Amino acid sequence: LIHFYKRLRMSGESLHKPTMDEVTKLRDMANKLRIHSVKMTTASKSGHPTSCSSMAEIMSVLFFKVMKYKVSEPKAAYNDRFILSKGHAAPILYAAWAEAGLFPASELMNLRKIDSDLEGHPTPRLNFIDVATGSLGQGLSVAAGMAYCGKFFDKASYRTYCLMGDGESMEGNIWEALNFAGFYKLDNLCAIVDVNRLGQSEPAPLQHDMDTYKKRLQSFGFNAIVVDGHDIEELCKAFHEAENTKGMPTCIIARTFKGKNFPDIENLLNWHGKALGDKTDAIVQHLQGLIQQPDAPNLAIQSPVEDTPAVDIGGVTLSSPPAYTKGESLATRQAYGNALAKIATSSKAVVALDGDMKNSTFSQTMFKVDAGRFIECFICEQNMIGVGIGVSCRDRTVAFASTFSAFLTRAFDNLRMGVISQTNINVVGSHAGISIGEDGPSQMALEDLAMFQSLPGCTVFYPSDAVATERATELAANTRGICFIRVGRPAVPIVYDNEETFAIGKAKIVRKSDDDKVLVVAAGITLVEALKAADQLKEQGVNVRVLDPFTIKPFDFQAVQENAAACGGRVVTVEDHYPEGGMGDAVLSALATVRNTVVKKLAVNSLPRSGPPAALLEMFGISATHIVRACNDIVKL
Repeated sequence: LIHFYKRLRMSGESLHKPTMDEVTKLRDMANKLRIHSVKMTTASKSGHPTSCSSMAEIMSVLFFKVMKYKVSEPKAAYNDRFILSKGHAAPILYAAWAEAGLFPASELMNLRKIDSDLEGHPTPRLNFIDVATGSLGQGLSVAAGMAYCGKFFDKASYRTYCLMGDGESMEGNIWEALNFAGFYKLDNLCAIVDVNRLGQSEPAPLQHDMDTYKKRLQSFGFNAIVVDGHDIEELCKAFHEAENTKGMPTCIIARTFKGKNFPDIENLLNWHGKALGDKTDAIVQHLQGLIQQPDAPNLAIQSPVEDTPAVDIGGVTLSSPPAYTKGESLATRQAYGNALAKIATSSKAVVALDGDMKNSTFSQTMFKVDAGRFIECFICEQNMIGVGIGVSCRDRTVAFASTFSAFLTRAFDNLRMGVISQTNINVVGSHAGISIGEDGPSQMALEDLAMFQSLPGCTVFYPSDAVATERATELAANTRGICFIRVGRPAVPIVYDNEETFAIGKAKIVRKSDDDKVLVVAAGITLVEALKAADQLKEQGVNVRVLDPFTIKPFDFQAVQENAAACGGRVVTVEDHYPEGGMGDAVLSALATVRNTVVKKLAVNSLPRSGPPAALLEMFGISATHIVRACNDIVKL
């Protein structure tokens, strides 16, 4: 294998060496990109021109020599992909697309203006951006997802490139992604590390220790190539080797200098994130003096291979309706597995991801349908969400990512960035709440509803039985944006008829009479407790109405308001979640402007512990006993 790669490097030198004219034009383009970056950031009085400068030759070679894409269709399914993980270098990315002819270069001067989509960090408001970046460390996971999709789902020619900074390469998310890419031998992925030595406040940990970078990347299964990141010929050779390396991904480790070609700034600290101010004119003049062919036309961009199959992600349905017996019990996590298999049967676009929890989340049902559409991400939740975002880009798949809901907290920033990325991903969190029992508080998701409700545009499902869970999964598959489905560990009774219809933002009244004194709002395991409480209260001569919200966001304000009024303005909420940011707070929001209402919230108010589920519900105040007591108390008010 070593001899093979040695031969490959030799062939790359002889077969793919750029002509002297190409070298000149690419070197000139790098300095043009530097000039744009300097002028843009000076005009906006903010930005990162030195971070742009270190990667100028890389961008020049990538966009005008290596990548295959149609400028007129930046997000065409068959185009090569590029993710700028070091999103603060957005100006040079914008400049590259302007030089490629996508939009006039004059628009670059609108950088960071409130009425311009050329924002400080890239977002998909721009038609050439797939995902938002700038929260460092996340780009490689998305790129790995794109590459996985290209290699295993699309089986197409397009390649994926991801450029990272050396400072951000310390992020754990990066190493989760490297592990994933190496394990799956994503040879259509090329990572690039811009090793410009300097971080924001001090030198990066390894500075220019290129040998250590190389050894680390090789240990993760990468073909690691160290280059002078300002040498056009070395870069061309490295990218050629990457394209022709099979059976492993490649990482080009580029030794660069921050502020390259900026006199009195290059390779110096204290210039990160600063426009050049009164130094601008002199530096621009210096850069212009380095351009040898200022009037020469740009190199032609290579055309992509149009071999990416058409994909339809719409109209996903259950291949068969729910088929349960009312009164029997099944865990909602198991019902999710049933639903996943059904929608995967009806749509080849559906794919599943999991973090080594597939026999607990029941995502393993995908194996019965098509094992090739299951992505095992192992115990790397940040990377799992990033990969899910990546495989969903350009509407290539309908992705469902699942794990224990508690473990999704560590992927919250990926989800936050996913909102900015306008991503479509469905996230399923199992083992919610204290009802998981003896495993204890480290496994109990008690803040997940608050977390997902805080994401703009996120749809939050909390189905209470198997029928509702199957329909929630079907609805999520057809809903744009991030969807979260909260499912539980214990078996719960089937409440709904198989023919019951469900809609986002529409609650269900599960128990009702003409003389209800209290509205009880409950979901999941607490709906079971609420129905027990309703039976006990009825024996005491107190009728209560029970509402199951189905979705926590959007929440059915109208149903809560109307049914609260019908119950004399008395409301009890009960949830297997901490009191902050959960279902109870959603009810309070619904009733905030309604006069003459009182709400009593039951929730897990203190740190839980291991124990039998029923005992925990009792101990932490969300059992039927506590609901009965709360209803009797509120009736007296």
